[in-house]
Amino acid sequence: MAETTYDLIVIGAGPGGYVAAIRGAQLGQKVCIVERENLGGICLNWGCIPTKALLRSSEVFHLMHRAKEFGLKAEGISYDLDAVVKRSRKVAGQLSGGIGHLMKKNKVTVVMGDAKITAKGKVSVKTDKGTEALAAKNIVLATGARARELPGLEADGDRVWTYRHALKPPHMPKKLLVIGSGAIGIEFASFYNTLGADTTVVEVMDRVLPVEDAEISAFAKKAFEKQGMKIMQKAMVKKLDRAKDKVTAHIEIGGKVEKHEFDTVISAVGIVGNVENLGLEELGVKLDRTHVVTDEYCRTGIDGLYAIGDIAGAPWLAHKASHEGVMVAELIAGKHPHPVKPESIAGCTYCYPQVASVGYTEARAKDLGYEIKVGRFPFIGNGKAIALGEESGMIKTVFDAKTGELLGAHMIGAEVTELIQGYVVGRQLETTEEDLMNTVFPHPTLSEMMHEAVLDAYGRVIHM
Repeated sequence: MAETTYDLIVIGAGPGGYVAAIRGAQLGQKVCIVERENLGGICLNWGCIPTKALLRSSEVFHLMHRAKEFGLKAEGISYDLDAVVKRSRKVAGQLSGGIGHLMKKNKVTVVMGDAKITAKGKVSVKTDKGTEALAAKNIVLATGARARELPGLEADGDRVWTYRHALKPPHMPKKLLVIGSGAIGIEFASFYNTLGADTTVVEVMDRVLPVEDAEISAFAKKAFEKQGMKIMQKAMVKKLDRAKDKVTAHIEIGGKVEKHEFDTVISAVGIVGNVENLGLEELGVKLDRTHVVTDEYCRTGIDGLYAIGDIAGAPWLAHKASHEGVMVAELIAGKHPHPVKPESIAGCTYCYPQVASVGYTEARAKDLGYEIKVGRFPFIGNGKAIALGEESGMIKTVFDAKTGELLGAHMIGAEVTELIQGYVVGRQLETTEEDLMNTVFPHPTLSEMMHEAVLDAYGRVIHM
């Protein structure tokens, strides 16, 4: 079998893989990328992008019902779920096609098929036309992850769904159970609840959105319940009894097992890395609970083999994967990139209201031994928020009392997934409280709350 040699082979064309391939090509490398399903990976095709398209539809639907507040009239408000889903798939398709264009533009060879590393620097790909043999001094694993399925809670695509089924629903849920209140679970709960589903969320931890700051989680729970969601915390779904048109969930809460009937269940209990059938064990690659163990530069310990994105562990975020892809490509090209710092990567959840954060929570900062100063500012104190009709929300900042370092920022409310980047840049530039307090924020904007939350931490808040 003839072997084609490259400088770099990337396995997986998601937001980590395709970015690594592009950056490698920009740096003069001869690059091949292998993908078994869709260019753009889960993020563009079945994750970040199509879910945001769905959530935008539900957001507009929600606003239409509030028309009277804005002096407008809207009658006979309804939705066409098939059309909503069709728009979401069109958005995903448009972006996936764009990745193909970027590969051509950067002269990256694309091979569609299942890849396996057969030896150090050797990759075999099963394609529709047969098997291709590839070789490269450097290989980047970017195979991503998939939904975790717990015994007894497995998806069937009919009444029990994963995120994939929820993106192309066979029916509109009337009574919905969402298992897990992380970003994926809460986003789907928010979407379907807004469209009228009677929605219950079960979370095994003691609060929803458990990775967020405790105050943000508490605020979110109140907001969700106000919208009609039922939130069951410190609860666990033990099993599901499935019938033709319903599912009976056995939910353990407070030491007792309760039975609740639903017509649809979405399981969002985490992810597992796609590490199977890649030849990793034969190479001696170390795995930890389905994720490849790496150092801060994404090196696996096997010379010339790197792992980036979801397969390399938390945080499981597309932008983390992309940045790691750039870092690894530059490392391979002989440059000296900075390692990616997980605590400086923002997390965003696009439910209603939106949630965003970066850095340490208040509790985490205390656990690490910091003496802290905390600032808060509510949306109700901001003119732009009131004008938008979005008075519900808050921004919270956490500072090192000794140095003024911004340790963390946490937000809930309208457009906070856009606002958070201001604090991300601040952390990257090692900004202090003095820098932020002396920055002039434009008026009227939601960003003024970011300023006020800093001022509040130091007893200088103006509008509260």
